[in-house]
Amino acid sequence: MIKHIVYENRKRNKKLKTDRYDPIRGYGSCGERRYIQEPETGHLVRIPKLMLKDADYSEEMSLYDFNRLRMKHDFEFWCATCVTVKDKISYHNIKLILNRPQRIILAQLETMRVKGQPIRAILLKARQCGASTLIQVYMAWIQLLLRENWNSLICAHVKDVASTIKAMMTKILAYYPAEYLPDGVKKFTLTPFEGSRNISKITGRENTITICSAENQEAARGSDIAMAHLSEVAFWRKSPQHDPNDLIRSVAGSMAFSDHSLLVMESTANGIGNFFHDEWLRAMAGESDKIAIFVPWYEYGIYEKPVKKVEEFWNSLDDYERTLWDNGRTLEQIAWYKAKRREYASHRAMKAEYPTTDIEAFTSTDRLVFDSLAVESLRAECRTPRYVGELIADGSKYRDAFSNIKFTPAENGMLKVWAKPDDWPYTHRYVCVVDIGGRSDESDYSVIAVFDRGEEETDRPKIVAQWRGHDDHDLLAGVRHK
Repeated sequence: MIKHIVYENRKRNKKLKTDRYDPIRGYGSCGERRYIQEPETGHLVRIPKLMLKDADYSEEMSLYDFNRLRMKHDFEFWCATCVTVKDKISYHNIKLILNRPQRIILAQLETMRVKGQPIRAILLKARQCGASTLIQVYMAWIQLLLRENWNSLICAHVKDVASTIKAMMTKILAYYPAEYLPDGVKKFTLTPFEGSRNISKITGRENTITICSAENQEAARGSDIAMAHLSEVAFWRKSPQHDPNDLIRSVAGSMAFSDHSLLVMESTANGIGNFFHDEWLRAMAGESDKIAIFVPWYEYGIYEKPVKKVEEFWNSLDDYERTLWDNGRTLEQIAWYKAKRREYASHRAMKAEYPTTDIEAFTSTDRLVFDSLAVESLRAECRTPRYVGELIADGSKYRDAFSNIKFTPAENGMLKVWAKPDDWPYTHRYVCVVDIGGRSDESDYSVIAVFDRGEEETDRPKIVAQWRGHDDHDLLAGVRHK
């Protein structure tokens, strides 16, 4: 058995080592590409297939004109040539060479762009994968090279984070190579747009960048937005004054559903049941306009540790680590995971920082009472409610709370109904259960669940209605009795 494991591990490592990446030559770059000889140098390079169909392309063009044209079709080449970022290890300014997680994300975005589709994605990210940098630089590429009058929005859970993301753009413009600036433009800069503190204009381009926070959404309303980067959405707080749904609706409603338009929601996980988690589940189920993108830890390409005594190492693995092998990981990757795991007080904490699956990412960042795998098996049976709204009576207190009760549809209503009561003649079919929470928006929710026990003893109980919200406890009792 050990011989087979060693043989299989060599195959897996060999496949990983063939991942050559050179964005200047186009090796390992995303999209459909063709080999051609670079003008003047004769170097063999792989360029996007669509570049060859560009009316400005010619086999007789100079290397300078070739590079300028290539930058409009080859985002990775443009990054490696024109984009300056701060290296997280040395803190020096370097040209941006995309890491593997960034290239995985880019491949999904470019697939939509090349097809002429609106770019819509929800991104579940792990720590230090460079997702925010990739999205911001990608929007900069579209604004600087591809489209005019193409305004962008950056919105994070707090404004300081949005400002930090915007600072990437400031660095890109400050260090942009002078030889590749548009004709007549001496330098790219950001300047206040018509005196606004939240909106900046890119000099030399008819494009603006707006920043705001989920707690102060006014800058996003009424704006002419073609692209939006919504960051750390899982940490956007929902309250009567601020609803993530409202901001998304406001941004998406003002955005043209056209090619090069972009809406990306990205975040690290922050437990289940929040807006970001709900949107992720919709995307995974194919019910959203967005594609779901998740990059697990093993795709980073740097998380490996040598294994010298294979049999001894194999015998030391627990069930979870054996599962990693069954799912295609190398022994060296598992060795890194095993060693890294010792740094954390619990395996759940490790999963939160370095998730292997999207389910791990969400459930490991929440306080779970029940086993996450059992919860996911039940989630597979979840269905969209038939009715969403509120129960309205003549009043909210005393007898008025039970007078003239009627259901009123409301998109953001706290009552969800999956099935109406039927005329089954027996009593005690329905059971109402209440989990009492707090009154304020920061406290736990109060939840009222109505179970249908079924018509036969063999029927499985199922939830047919649920109310979830915050209310005074006496009023909560009134809601239950309605």
